[in-house]
Amino acid sequence: MAVENNNLQVLNALDLAKTQLYHFTAIIIAGMGFFTDAYDLFSISLVTKLLGRLYYTKPDLLKPGTLPPAVAASVTGVALVGTLAGQLFFGWLGDKMGRKKVYGMTLVLMVVCSVASGLSLGHTPKGVMTTLCFFRFWLGFGIGGDYPLSATIMSEYANKKTRGAFIAAVFAMQGFGILFSGIVALITSAGFDHAYKSPTFQENAALSTVPQADYIWRIILMFGSLPAALTYYWRMKMPETARYTALVAKDAKRAAQDMERVLQVEIESEEAKIEQISRDESNQFGLFSWEFVRRHGLHLFGTQNLFQKDVFSAVGWIPKAPTMNAVQEVYKIARAQTLIALCSTVPGYWFTVAFIDIIGRFAIQLMGFFFMTVFMFAIAIPYHHWTLEANRIGFIVMYSLTFFFANFGPNATTFVVPAEIFPARLRSTCHGISAAAGKAGAIVGAYGFLYAAQSKDPTKTDAGYPAAAAGKAGAIVGAYGFLYAAQSKDPTKTDAGYPAGIGIKNSLIVLRCINALGMLCTFCVPETKGKSLEEASQESISGEG
Repeated sequence: MAVENNNLQVLNALDLAKTQLYHFTAIIIAGMGFFTDAYDLFSISLVTKLLGRLYYTKPDLLKPGTLPPAVAASVTGVALVGTLAGQLFFGWLGDKMGRKKVYGMTLVLMVVCSVASGLSLGHTPKGVMTTLCFFRFWLGFGIGGDYPLSATIMSEYANKKTRGAFIAAVFAMQGFGILFSGIVALITSAGFDHAYKSPTFQENAALSTVPQADYIWRIILMFGSLPAALTYYWRMKMPETARYTALVAKDAKRAAQDMERVLQVEIESEEAKIEQISRDESNQFGLFSWEFVRRHGLHLFGTQNLFQKDVFSAVGWIPKAPTMNAVQEVYKIARAQTLIALCSTVPGYWFTVAFIDIIGRFAIQLMGFFFMTVFMFAIAIPYHHWTLEANRIGFIVMYSLTFFFANFGPNATTFVVPAEIFPARLRSTCHGISAAAGKAGAIVGAYGFLYAAQSKDPTKTDAGYPAAAAGKAGAIVGAYGFLYAAQSKDPTKTDAGYPAGIGIKNSLIVLRCINALGMLCTFCVPETKGKSLEEASQESISGEG
């Protein structure tokens, strides 16, 4: 391992730099990308119920229309599929072309597809949903690129003393994006409800969804393009990271010049040392090599959302759909998710920022998984108790604590650590792989939880979803299986088009078991607190083969 005083001067300067304005500028520029990412990915859950009412309500139904199973899964999950693909592709491209060049591509893609999502057109429900899914896939593709690039850029700009907090602060902007999506939905739905009065579904099913409600979901989805567009200029003004320029592009002079402007200090270019480093065989192994597996195989393995509206409805925090008109339902869902974000999600992110460089990544991730397991188990076992009206506040508190420890825990640390433990030439690629592995789990949830939460009783499920026997655990293994499983066991209680599932209680137990597995994976993750990136990644940068 390299000795620090043999390190390149430009890297030492970055590692030892005092916290200053450029650090906060980088946090805001990279963080606004994550603000937009969270807004775009979470805003869809605010409008899916509205889409069901607008495009799938039939005159003879006793309940408001809902998106058919395949459509609901696709509308919710297609952006996640795009995100997974984008994480892998742009992560790889960031190591080939440079962080800065690719960073601009992802932002343009996000802005264009965010606007296009709101302009989804068609003469039939199928046409509208198809175009919406098309644009949301490419929106997710752009969002996926932001994960490895933002983390890598921030890690390579930060000093080693507060690097964890800086990377976590970028990720924490997700919390504000989630919060902002709820606020935009609240304001939009409140305005339309005031301007276009309509009866509840029970009072008059035909008039409960005003035609103007079609603008609501479009406005909410398109608004996500604004913060991303505002940061484009500043992203393009950021210089390439010194670690990429020096260690990957082998341009020592350019790296020194860029960081002289950023740090406002004189830095020797050390071109001879860069030449030595480039000839060091210990730095030549590739991603698909035994040396990579030996050094980083366990690391890559170890760095590997519930549908809130369904859970809130199940415990009665959101009123039953027939007692509201279409616009009121958007408002109620947005209010619930905004309160959860404000009281648990956002604080969880910033607790990580505050403590990650004090107690370390390993401790936070292990603690987060442990308490998520505890609280999810505490919700699931006495689930009927929590559904009683007198106990609903207790349920929300327990549910909020689960989200708090998800973000003061693995949700944040699995973003931070992959940006630190892999060598510069593979850092963006490996972060993309790690993030994609996590996103694969989210896709299973997206395509599985809607089905799984349906009632186990076939007489209480919604149309289109079969009842599932409690013992058929295999139904929740696949992506679609898990969506089915979360449907109620009682077919009369499922959403329209969904077969009966294993119920929310059993779905939560499954998630609890997954959390416990996450605790075991944590032991594969090394502690990087206080180390330089070269020390954490075991990358030789002394120039001594």
